[in-house]
Formats: sequence, C-alpha cells, structure tokens
Amino acid sequence: MTANNTTTAPSTSPAPIQIDLSLLTLVEAAVIIFGMIVLGRIVRKIIIRKSKETSLTWIINEDTADIVFRMFVLGGIIWALYLLGIMSYGLGPTTVGNIAFAMGFFYFSYLIAKKSKDYMIMSSGKKARPETIVKAKVFYYLFITIAFFMALSFAGVSTELSALLAAAGITGIVLGFSAQTVVSNFISGVFMYFDKPLLIGDQVKIGELEGVVEDIRILSTRIRAWDGTLIRIPNEKLFNSNIVNFMRYPVRRVDVNIGIAYAADAERAVEVIKRVLDEIPLVLVEPEPLVYVDRLDDSSVVVAIRAWAPSEKWFEVRTRIIHNVKRALDEAGIEIPFPQRVNWFANELKIRIEEPPNKSGENGEGA
Repeated sequence: MTANNTTTAPSTSPAPIQIDLSLLTLVEAAVIIFGMIVLGRIVRKIIIRKSKETSLTWIINEDTADIVFRMFVLGGIIWALYLLGIMSYGLGPTTVGNIAFAMGFFYFSYLIAKKSKDYMIMSSGKKARPETIVKAKVFYYLFITIAFFMALSFAGVSTELSALLAAAGITGIVLGFSAQTVVSNFISGVFMYFDKPLLIGDQVKIGELEGVVEDIRILSTRIRAWDGTLIRIPNEKLFNSNIVNFMRYPVRRVDVNIGIAYAADAERAVEVIKRVLDEIPLVLVEPEPLVYVDRLDDSSVVVAIRAWAPSEKWFEVRTRIIHNVKRALDEAGIEIPFPQRVNWFANELKIRIEEPPNKSGENGEGA
C-alpha cells in the first residue's frame, strides 16, 4: 500500500475581528470623545475671538470655527471606534475605518469648498459680477472633484473603480460625438468668459436682436428684449455674432439730424440748437457737443447734432434733445419742412378747364 500524503492549503480567509467591549475600553472611548468635544469647543472660541482681530476674515471666521469643531468631534468618534475595534471590520478590499475616514474627508472638503464659493461671491458686493460667479463655481467643482478622487484613494477602492472609470470615459467620448452642439456651446461659453464682451445688465445689440442681458450661463445667454420678451441665444451663435455693447464705456454719443427749410437762416438755427444743448444738464461739456450743417437734401438743409451723454442716460438725453430742439426752432420761426418735390415735363402740358354749370339753369338761362 502506498501512503497517501496530502497537504492542507493555508487558509486565506481573514482573521476574525476582535471587538473589545470591556468596561475599561468603553470608558477610554467615552473619554476620547468627550475630550475631543471639549478641545473642539476651545479651538472654536479661539478662532471666533481671532476673527474679530484680523483682516483675514475669509479664512478666520465663525463658519471656519464651526467646521473645525465638527472635525474634532468626528475625529474623536473615529478614534473611539478604532479603539473598540469596530473600524477594523473588513468590507471587501477595504475596512470600515477607511470608508469612514474617506467619507469624513469628503464631507469636510465639501463644507470648505461651499463656504469658499459663497465668500467669493459675497465679497464682490451686493451685485456679483458674472466672472466672479464663474470663478467661484469653477473653484467649487474643481475642489470637490479633487476631494472625491482623494476620498476614493483613502477608502481603498480606487483600483476597483478604474475599470468603471475607463468605461465611463469611453461612454463620455461617444456622448460627446452625439452632443457636439452642447460641447460647442460650453466651449464658447468658456471663451466668452475670458473675452468678456458683455456683462449682466448691459444693453446690447446682437445681429438684429436688441435688449438687456439678463443672465449668462454655461450653454446660453438670456436677453430681455425692449418689448419685455425673453430671448435665449446659444453661446456658440453668440460667440460668432457681431456684438454691439451700448454700455461698455461710460459715455455714448447721441446722433440727431434735423432738417430746416432752404429759406431759413442756417447759422441762426445752429445757434438756437447750441443754446438748447447748453440748457440740458445731462449733455456733457467734454467732449464738446457739435452742431453743424451736414448736407443738402432734396427738401431741406440737414443740421447734424452730435452730443455726448452718460451711457445709462442715452435714451433720455436723445428724446429730450429732439423735443427741446423742435420747440426752440418753432419759437424762433425756423421751419422744419415737409418733403417737397418739383416735377418738370419735357413738353408743354395742355389743360382743359371746364366751368361748372350755372346753378340757375342747365343752359345757363334764368327761370
């Protein structure tokens, strides 16, 4: 008989987790949590007191103090659970402790990112500029994305997710080809952010569309037209259009043309118009307004008015100039003529005039 020599393979199953729930360990865990809470409150009070003495309020403030206090409390709880042995419990390729630490890290990263974004927006004033809002959002999402991948690494599951991320990348490429318009609008929105051709509240003309910029988003821009309707313009189309911004510079020129009769005194009309401009407070002295005879039209002598006004008051100044100039010319007896036309005929016209019949009788005889 041949001896049957068999060897037993070593067991690969993880060793059982030893959870220590003795009275001494429980007391130690409670002391750790209590001590971290007390220490967190002390640090919180120190930060709040320092926030009243420093100019770096965007870092040292009450919100930061609350976040630090929560970190101490959570840290104490995790420490106590490690002491009890609960955090060493295995979950697949990782442990409860790694997952808890990763979740805590991501949670506090989210709080820091959110508070930083809110502060960046609030520090720019009551009406935040669009570029400030975009910067704050970019910082927020970038911070959250980095914190997310770091949390995966801390949790010990980043290797297992690599295949899933690769599949997601391939899916993203396929979706990118099928959503070229969305991607194009997004890229155009990024270029618009750096180019800054318009801001919220600007009065603009884009192609044949005119209105006030209501909102600038990643994929589109919204314009409120003069008649109160909403116009949504994709950023790709906006980026490739001619944009006229009426509010980019602090002053804007008012152009008005007035026609006077050929029989009127043009020099006197210019003097009357200049006097009218001097009486309008919103017409700027520098640059100096210009009034001059511009051209000779078919029915009138055209006098050009070129006056500068604050951009936000342009429409008000223009309507006031037209109204006051019309009234001043009327008072000065300077005619603003209707269109007239003189017709010349190559041959002499023969006109037959028929006299109306006599009322007294059909044949012109009395009754």
